Amino acid sequence: MNLSRHLLLAALLLAPTLLCTRPLSAQPNLIVISKTDHTLAEVDPATLKVLWTAPVGPSPHEVAISPDNSHAYISNFGGASFHTISVVDLRTHKALPDIDTTPLVGAHGLAFAGKTLWFAAQTPGSVASLDPATGKIGTTLLTHQDHTHMLWVSPDQKKVVVINVSSVTIFEKHGTTWTPTQVNVDPGSEGFDLTPDHKQIWTSNAKTGTISVIDLPGKKLIETFPADVLTANRLKITPDGKFALVTLLNGPDLVVVDTATRKVVRSIPIGHGAAGLLIDAAGNHAYASCGPDNYVAVIDLHTWKVTGHIEAGGNPDGLAWLNPR
Repeated sequence: MNLSRHLLLAALLLAPTLLCTRPLSAQPNLIVISKTDHTLAEVDPATLKVLWTAPVGPSPHEVAISPDNSHAYISNFGGASFHTISVVDLRTHKALPDIDTTPLVGAHGLAFAGKTLWFAAQTPGSVASLDPATGKIGTTLLTHQDHTHMLWVSPDQKKVVVINVSSVTIFEKHGTTWTPTQVNVDPGSEGFDLTPDHKQIWTSNAKTGTISVIDLPGKKLIETFPADVLTANRLKITPDGKFALVTLLNGPDLVVVDTATRKVVRSIPIGHGAAGLLIDAAGNHAYASCGPDNYVAVIDLHTWKVTGHIEAGGNPDGLAWLNPR
């Protein structure tokens, strides 16, 4: 047998081993929170099928996944009346005991920075760090605002951006001291995102239908422009930074804004109102939680068309990615 035939035979014998050791999927799955069913669902975005569900708290809104993809943390807002964060073990698909956030009430936005979970609380208006291993609250920063709702935390945990539904608070840590800067925006600001370079904060203003742009390093408002986004709920910027997508609680469309021109370039019919919004890392698809329709709409960001619906429980809201484990 010549050398080439030996090499071919070796390759054929090795191929099954290589196939067996490759991960089944490099794509993350979608986590969906249902406010009606009080459940967390894991969904395969390729098939749009629910893989399993687990019970969560009485008023679930937002969800964050631990960096090791082992646990999900779900805020129970309850109109700013509850004081718990639910926990789901993503390996066993079981609910674990809730974390009590007292004296902070009305937990809403959640974000991991390293192994630390940060959350926004409405009463009193604040953001706080939490050790998931112990359930103990660490740093607490007061915004002195009425509707502290959503947040972003830098990876080094030295900068926190908080959306207060009428203003944006930027906390910066210098040594052991936190310094807050408040930037006023139009009323109804809630949905927000940072540009990919983390230099700008974009927030949609539900009461005026405008979008405000804030210079993050300079901690100042750059501009506010009309965008026809009355009742805006969530805003996400595509990974390439070219477009901002906005869901409307009481509108039928997903609004698409060109970030360079500050103009609405299209409105995509997705249902009868939407809240949660998520974009995949490749910028291929967006997922919008259409509560009144009891589905998550899947939008192709190349054709700008709805390509499917995910039924993962009534009144879906919070969304997150679960990476392969």
